Amino acid sequence: MPTQAAPTRTLARHTGSMRAWVIACASALGTCASFPALAQVERPAFDRVNIVVPQSRVLVRPGHVQPVSIREVGANVSIREQVASTTLTIILANASGSPQEAQIILPVPDGSTVRSFEMEGMPNEGQAQILARDEARRIYEDIVRSMRDPGLVEFAGMNLIKTSVFPIAAGGTQKIRLTYEQILSADGNRVDYVLPRTESLERSGISWSIKVDVTSKSPIAAFYSPSHELVVERKAPGSATIAATTAADPGSFRLSYITEKSPGNGVSASLMAYPDPKVAEQGGYMLLIAGVPELPADRPTLKREVIVVIDRSGSMRGEKMDQAKAAALQVIEALDDGEAFNIIDYSDTIASFSDKPVVKNAETIAKVREYIANIKAVGGTNIHDALVEALRQQPVGDATTTIPLVLFLTDGLPTVGERREVAIREAAAKANAHKRRIFTFGVGVDVNAPLLSVLAQNSRATSTFVLPNEDVEVKVGQVFKRLSGPVLAEPKLIVMGDDGTSAPAGALRDILPAALPDLFEGDQLVLLSQYTSSKPLRLAIEGNYLGKPRRFEFSFTFDHASTTNGFVPRLWASRKIAVLIDSIRQATADAGLTTSNSSVIASDPKMKELVDEIVRLSTEFGILTEYTAFLAAESGAIAGAPIAPATIDASGRTASISRELRDDYSRYSQAQVSESLAKRAAGDRAGAGGVNQSINLGKQVQQARVNARNEWVDADLNAVQTASIKQVADQTLYCKDGVWMDARIYNIAETKTSRTIEFASDEYFALVSRLAKEGRQGMLAERADCLLMVDSELLLVKGPGT
Repeated sequence: MPTQAAPTRTLARHTGSMRAWVIACASALGTCASFPALAQVERPAFDRVNIVVPQSRVLVRPGHVQPVSIREVGANVSIREQVASTTLTIILANASGSPQEAQIILPVPDGSTVRSFEMEGMPNEGQAQILARDEARRIYEDIVRSMRDPGLVEFAGMNLIKTSVFPIAAGGTQKIRLTYEQILSADGNRVDYVLPRTESLERSGISWSIKVDVTSKSPIAAFYSPSHELVVERKAPGSATIAATTAADPGSFRLSYITEKSPGNGVSASLMAYPDPKVAEQGGYMLLIAGVPELPADRPTLKREVIVVIDRSGSMRGEKMDQAKAAALQVIEALDDGEAFNIIDYSDTIASFSDKPVVKNAETIAKVREYIANIKAVGGTNIHDALVEALRQQPVGDATTTIPLVLFLTDGLPTVGERREVAIREAAAKANAHKRRIFTFGVGVDVNAPLLSVLAQNSRATSTFVLPNEDVEVKVGQVFKRLSGPVLAEPKLIVMGDDGTSAPAGALRDILPAALPDLFEGDQLVLLSQYTSSKPLRLAIEGNYLGKPRRFEFSFTFDHASTTNGFVPRLWASRKIAVLIDSIRQATADAGLTTSNSSVIASDPKMKELVDEIVRLSTEFGILTEYTAFLAAESGAIAGAPIAPATIDASGRTASISRELRDDYSRYSQAQVSESLAKRAAGDRAGAGGVNQSINLGKQVQQARVNARNEWVDADLNAVQTASIKQVADQTLYCKDGVWMDARIYNIAETKTSRTIEFASDEYFALVSRLAKEGRQGMLAERADCLLMVDSELLLVKGPGT
């Protein structure tokens, strides 16, 4: 190992015209790579080269246009027993008419070391080196000052790799490949990986791909990402390939996997925690992940019993009917031999293939094909009787070895028999003595969306809406595919005391979901809750595991609770908001509230309490729904409407907040939400405006990853998102009249006047360092001014301007 030396500024020339910047210094592990003889040169000014941050963008001086852009970034990660090797393949494009040089600034986690650096078309390997934190900080500050660009601020406190690429041919592209390695941290049986990336919503035009190969000696029970949606391909009990299907979404890519502690243990679990004294003095928020590793093919199984309920009313005539019949046959043929099924079809009247479920075999399959082929669409829609008939049927199998499922399809509102929403859901609850899971499918938009949602939610199932121009067979097939291989039925969470018995109420509160869903093969449970004490926590999950009662016990501590787990309270808040909105929606069934009588919600004490909590959580955590869309208003779009509880003076040098401003904004917010909930949540129950709400709430109530873009589906079934709200770590910023405002100012009661901090001043970088210790430095990564609360002090942090 080379002797550690003090940092020296050097420049190495690479054969074939490649030039690599190197600052030879100690890495975070105290080691240096070996380099050929280097000649002393003067370092060029940062503003005379293209500063490329692959995880973010090309930094540009105000008023300048840089010719080099990032066209594509691909991350291929290999994790072997906690050792991660990350290879970034970066394609740079040069739009100018002359060759360009790009200086690469690559923020990396602590403990990383460079393994290789290559530039396509060059015969030899290039050079790059990790700079330790102190030297990295100096580089960050130099670039921010000289470029007048805060883009690197969000990576403050991290080590970095610095190198230079030359030439990037005029009008051409250059591919570079850099690999770094690190030893990943572990918390018990959970291993965590982070790929640092920008939180900015404006990183457009860069194509990202992320793929991870994981290999572990121990079987892997679950993979989880709070940041991006994953597709997991399991290759063996201890190996899998993971792809991030939403790699273009902003934010660092986070991946955790949980290994089985001992062979045959069954369910494995891990806990992530975020401390917050607002919850309790020693409390905060926690996220529990539980899963089951790949099971052997010869394991005992829970058999499925499926009743498919088909709407054959006249409105189903044509393509919808053909697709529904094909979906029913697809489901039944996908059952394993020995599993059971039945078909119920309904319009004004109810009919069925059999008076009770039958076991799948060659004879019953042949008969049911003929039965399905003869179903004709005619008549009205008797949802009540069809539901009761499906739920009352006696299961064929033993309750301990069978999981009973209902797939309920309808394309319309109830028109025959009982039509009241509350009466239908109460009848379903009373008839469901066998605890059948009711998976509902609304075909088209002329359905009672909240009714279908609550039928599913109350039975540990999910609702699905087949939108116009979507295929019924495909949607049903997608849901049923996830219902293969039942592993744990009717799971229940138990909080235990030190003696192993149930603990007194209050150790955990607001557990979401309140009722755990069944666990199928390849599934995982993601549970969120508040905790009220930092004492060690003992939990148990019990249920019907592969046909036998089982209890799985876990012990956790909060030693690793950290504000870097800012996604935990945000996910909890998102689910809680959905539960509160749905409570209003269900409580107003059959009421027919409209905008004209929105005062009913505002004047009812219970309703007002729900509204106040929706406003508080939405504002604090920056979670936008269609009912709180006014939070995204960047200026006074409504005459006289307050857009924030703060004002900036005409000079832009001083900000102030006061009780009067806060109270005005609070009253306005509550009125806006009450009116929106009355008109939409209570009033719109069918049509596109009813379906979109159920789609949004269905996603939100089981949300397991952050929604950084605050995306939802509007009443016209179009995707909507906003860039005026920024979620940074555990904090939220709102863009108001060109100033980013800290959500914490919305709860300040006393009058405050700001202190001003100039961009790139010593005081500015001291604040960056302070925020970096809390993982919140990204709050200063925007060009606009920022109004922040830091240690109860109101700070107006000036941006670099234009």
